[in-house]
Amino acid sequence: MCSQSDENGFHPFEGTKSLSEVAGHHYGKQKKMTLRSCVSPKGYFIYGIHRPRFVAENFREKAYPADLGELPDGTSHRNTANFPDGPVCEPSAGPVFEIPNAFPFRGTTYIGKEWADARSARPESISLPAPQPLSFTADIREDKEAARIVRALPRPLRLALAVSSTDPRELSCLAQMACTLLMDEKKGAPRGLAYERKADGKVKALISDKALFEAVANNACLPDAYKQAMVLRPGVQGESEIVGDYRRGSTHVFEYLRRNSYIPWGHYAANMANDSVRYDVRKLELSDMQGMRHLYYQRSYARLATLLGIFRNPGAALHTEIELESIRLEIIKAIQSRDTVEFTRTLWGWNYGFDYAPSGYRLHASHQQVHQQFALIPERVSLAMEDGTMPSYACGDLVADFVRAYRQESGRTFFDCYQEAIEKNQRMDDDDASERSLVVYEDRRVLVFVPKAQTSQWELQLMPKTPVGNIFEADTAARRSLDVAIFAAMRCLGALGARMVTTIEYSKPINDTDKDQRLLLSFLPKLPESPGAFSEAQLRWINGHYPEDFAVACRNHLPPLGKPCSS
Repeated sequence: MCSQSDENGFHPFEGTKSLSEVAGHHYGKQKKMTLRSCVSPKGYFIYGIHRPRFVAENFREKAYPADLGELPDGTSHRNTANFPDGPVCEPSAGPVFEIPNAFPFRGTTYIGKEWADARSARPESISLPAPQPLSFTADIREDKEAARIVRALPRPLRLALAVSSTDPRELSCLAQMACTLLMDEKKGAPRGLAYERKADGKVKALISDKALFEAVANNACLPDAYKQAMVLRPGVQGESEIVGDYRRGSTHVFEYLRRNSYIPWGHYAANMANDSVRYDVRKLELSDMQGMRHLYYQRSYARLATLLGIFRNPGAALHTEIELESIRLEIIKAIQSRDTVEFTRTLWGWNYGFDYAPSGYRLHASHQQVHQQFALIPERVSLAMEDGTMPSYACGDLVADFVRAYRQESGRTFFDCYQEAIEKNQRMDDDDASERSLVVYEDRRVLVFVPKAQTSQWELQLMPKTPVGNIFEADTAARRSLDVAIFAAMRCLGALGARMVTTIEYSKPINDTDKDQRLLLSFLPKLPESPGAFSEAQLRWINGHYPEDFAVACRNHLPPLGKPCSS
């Protein structure tokens, strides 16, 4: 209970200043920042802290007492605490940090101080446990009996087993339930799928349960012969043309064209080929990343050069780094002499990981085998109901809008301030004895770091140290550094136990000569208890650790990278 004087004495904002007032003080009292960003124009991070104390009036008319159970000594445990008399007083709730995202369109992060303080004592505990071996029929010796038991399961349990089992026998049985496989009786393994021709002439695989098919085919413990027959062999997932490939040592990557794409004007997918199976990012090699990225650079440069009328196709062959650099320089020169360019933005992204809930909800990407997607985006799109055009969307445009506004308000370049704030970072808990760095990996050209306000609890970001706004402004050395940094970030997250990660690229328009906007990549793991719901729909991101401690956890898992490129 609280006295009336206590209640009247409480004020939630006593002795505090707004973030705009703080920011305005940092770079001059003559002006206040109206932009919501944790990056001060003076080159350090600004954020708030809530120290809640409040009174809740009690409007309940009666109590509803009940026994809840018993304590070990037999004492009854009752719900008395749920039904207090009079108003409820909270004199000092746990402090909560409020950190505006560096980019206002990405919302705000909240860190519970008590949670983060507890985690700070053991930053190495920031990890997810590896999945344990699981077999539903381990005690059944006879294969036929084990298969009978699996086939008798209700569909939700089949889906659960398809994503969770590590027993190849069970998974093989589930695969045969999901589709019609043609078996090689001598080898006891599938040699392909059964197909049918539809009335419209299209050929379709005989798949009886698509969700079960996807769930089991994306389980790394499914025998490789089944993976090859169901999803890996070129052509098994459809007639998308293979228009490029990269082969170096054990690395082999196919580039698929997605003509009828949800991304207008088509997109491309760089998939690890069926003879370079990578279901787990921890098995990803640096040459794999370089291969997928090389296909991205090659396709983007060649496509834009063709649209500009300057591409001379040497034939069906992989371009060397020297050739790519020559094309890139020609593009830069051509753009400078043109008033308009039809396609002005790049799109690049990566969904790593797969999962299905027993309820049938797919929880992440459509394919576990490592793959990346990329496209060019037109500058404008025709209006559907009248003459004229409107701007076509690219996520990097959101960064561009903010960067322009930041310079107008502060007189400074945002990314210079952002990098300075990262380099001068101070811990949020004022613990001088603990690590203060947000940097996970860096070389002369790029920086992988933990953002002060993480939108995913394990978010990492990557940006160049110099004004490189897109891959057309990245020379050979910069592209190499980007490839290594992406590899380092993903391997760190994989080592910590991340099994689903979305990576997106925010890039500057190709024809924008302004140097304010830098290329930015965001790595966004999905964690088991953070699926996205009420809070996340409002762009309120809840976190239980300090970003500095997550940086420590990542640095402890950096993969061997060799010597950084120095040329």
